[in-house]
Amino acid sequence: MARTAQELRKRTTKAVATRAAAQAKPGQQASRPSSRLRDRLRYGFDNSMSRGTPALVAWLGAITLVLIVVFAVITTVTGLRGKGADQGFWKELFYSLNHALDAGFVGGDTGSWQFLLTMLVLTLAGLFIVSALIGVIAAGIDEKLAELRRGRSVVIEADHTVILGWSDSIFTIISELTIANESRRKPVVVVLAPRDKVEMEDEIRAKVPDLRGTRVICRSGSPMDIDDLRLSSHTTARSVILLAPDSEDPDSEVIKSLLALTHTEGEGDAGAGPRIVAEIRNPSNLEAARLVGTDRTVLLDIRETVAKLLVQTSRQSGAAAVYIELFDYDGDEIYFLDEHDLADQTYAQAQLAFEEATVIGFVDPDGAGGPVLNPPPDTLVGARTLVLVAEDDEGLGAARSSARPDLGALGTAVEVEPEPTQALLIGWNERAPIVLRELDKYAPAGSTLTVLTAYDDHVAAELPRLERLAVTVEAGPTTDRATLDRHVTADLDQVMVLCYSEHLGQQAADAKTLVTLLHVRDILGRLGVATPVVSEMLDDRNRVLAQVAHVDDVVVSGEIISLLVTQLSEDQRLEAVFDQLLGDEGAEVYLRPADLYVRPGQVVWATVVAGASRRGETAIGFKTGQDVVVNPDKSTVLDVGAGDRVVVLADC
Repeated sequence: MARTAQELRKRTTKAVATRAAAQAKPGQQASRPSSRLRDRLRYGFDNSMSRGTPALVAWLGAITLVLIVVFAVITTVTGLRGKGADQGFWKELFYSLNHALDAGFVGGDTGSWQFLLTMLVLTLAGLFIVSALIGVIAAGIDEKLAELRRGRSVVIEADHTVILGWSDSIFTIISELTIANESRRKPVVVVLAPRDKVEMEDEIRAKVPDLRGTRVICRSGSPMDIDDLRLSSHTTARSVILLAPDSEDPDSEVIKSLLALTHTEGEGDAGAGPRIVAEIRNPSNLEAARLVGTDRTVLLDIRETVAKLLVQTSRQSGAAAVYIELFDYDGDEIYFLDEHDLADQTYAQAQLAFEEATVIGFVDPDGAGGPVLNPPPDTLVGARTLVLVAEDDEGLGAARSSARPDLGALGTAVEVEPEPTQALLIGWNERAPIVLRELDKYAPAGSTLTVLTAYDDHVAAELPRLERLAVTVEAGPTTDRATLDRHVTADLDQVMVLCYSEHLGQQAADAKTLVTLLHVRDILGRLGVATPVVSEMLDDRNRVLAQVAHVDDVVVSGEIISLLVTQLSEDQRLEAVFDQLLGDEGAEVYLRPADLYVRPGQVVWATVVAGASRRGETAIGFKTGQDVVVNPDKSTVLDVGAGDRVVVLADC
C-alpha cells in the first residue's frame, strides 16, 4: 500500500508539472516573438535616429502627419465644429496643420467648448513638435558648421596650386603665388595641413593681407594619408608644393607624402599628373626621395641651396639682391620664349633685340642637355627656345629695341688676376661644411679662412677635405667684443656670419647673429676698412633689424627656399637654370667693375650689353652704390662712374 501511494504521488506530481509546463509553454512561445519584434523595432528606430538631422526631421514630420490626420478625423466624424460648420475632411486636415504649426491660430476658433478643448490639445501637441523641430534643425546647423570648421570637405577645383604641409615659409610662397597668378582667371591655392582650418585661415589672412584676387582654401588633413590627400583634388591641380615640416624627421614625412602623391591605384600612369616640388632638408635622403618621385617631381635640397647662395653672395657685395630679384615675382624673373623670329640671328644680336627683356641663354627644342646660359656670342639662335629675364610673361619680348650701342664708348680696362684671400666665418650650423666646400672651389691658391664658433664640439669632425683653402678653427663666444676684436682685422677680404640654427631657436639664433653683426660693423668702421659682410638670417622680419648694422647682404634661408619653390612650381624647366646660377659649373652671376665694359660717362644700356658680349659675357644688370637694377631697358641712359659695377653672367 505504501509503495502504491508513493507511486501515485509521483505520478500526480509529474502530471501537475506536465500540465503546468503545457500551460506555460504557449505563453512563452507567444512572448518570444513579441519580444523579438519589439527589439527589432527598437533597433530599426535607433538606426534611423543615428543617421542624423535628416532622420530626426523625417520622424517629426511623420508624427506631425499622424497628429493632424487623427484630429482631422475626430473633428470630421464627431462634428465638433457644430451644425452647418462641416467643411469636409481636407479642409479639416488643413486647419489641423495650422493649429499644429501656429500656436496663435487657436485664438480665432469659435464653437463649442468640446471643439475648443480639442483644438487646444492639438495646439499643445504641435508646440512640442515645433519646439523639437527647431532644436533638431539648430543642432544640425551647429553640426554642419563644426564639420566645415574641421575642413573635411573635398575641394572641387582644377588647374589650382596645392600646398601640402605647414611651415613658416608658407606665407612667402602664398604671397609669391598671388603675384604669379595675377594674369590668371580666378586662381585658387589649396592648403592641406594637419592643423585647424580656421587657425590656418587666420594666420594666412594676418601674414598675407593682399591676395590679389587669388582664393586660398584650407583643409585639415595629413599629406601622408591618401584619403586626406583627395580632399585637395591634387590629381587635377596644376602643381603641388610639398613643404618639409618642422619635426624631428621631416624628410621621412616628405618621402611618405611623395608615396601618397604618386600612388596610382585607379589613377592611371605614375608619371601623369601635376608637377611636384618637394623640400628635402638632409642631402643623404635625396636618393630615397628620387626613387619615390617620378619625372614630374623636383627635389629641392634646402641645405645645399642655402649654402651655395651664401657662398655666391659672400664673394661679391650686392649679389644677394640680384638673386632675390631673379627668384621672386616682384620685379624681373626668368621666362622661356618658345616662338620668336630670331632664328637667323646670333646670340650677340639676340641680346640687343628686345627693349624690355634680356636674353640670357637657349634651350634646345627637344630639351636635351638642359639650358645653355651665356653661350658664345656667335652662336646661331636657330629654332631654340630663348631664356629671358623679363618683368612679366604677358607680351614677352614684344617690344623691340631701337637703341644702338656706341662701340666707341666700350671699356679698355684689364681685369686684375685674383690674389689669395683671408676670410672669417663666424658661427656654425649644418650648412657650414657645404659653405666651406663651395668656398674652396672659388678660392685662389694660398687663401685662408678662420672659423670662430661658440659651439666647437663637432666642428673638427665635420670639416670637409679642402684643396685651396686653409681652415683654422677657433672656439669662443661670438657675441663677445674682446673675442671679435682679436679676429676681425683690417686685412680680411670677407666676413660671413652664420646663425646657430641647430643649437638655438629661430629668434634666439637671429638675436645672437644681430649682436655679432653690430660688433663686427663697429670694429670694421673703427679700422676704416670696407670689408664686405654677409649674414644668414632665419626670420625675414629680422632683415630690417640687420640693416641697422649696415650689412652688405643678408640671406634669409626660409625666404630664399620659398622663392625657389614657388618658381619651380610654376615652371619645372627653371630647375636646371637655377642649378647653373648657384653652382660652380656653367654661367654664374658676377658683379664686375663697369670700366671693363664701358668708359666712364653717360652711355645707353645697349652699349654695356655690347661691351659684355665682346668679353663673352651676358650683361643683366647694373649696380651703383647700394642700388642694384636688373634688366634695365636697352635705351636707358646710365651715368657710369668709379665704383659702379655691371651684373653679368660669365663662366668664370
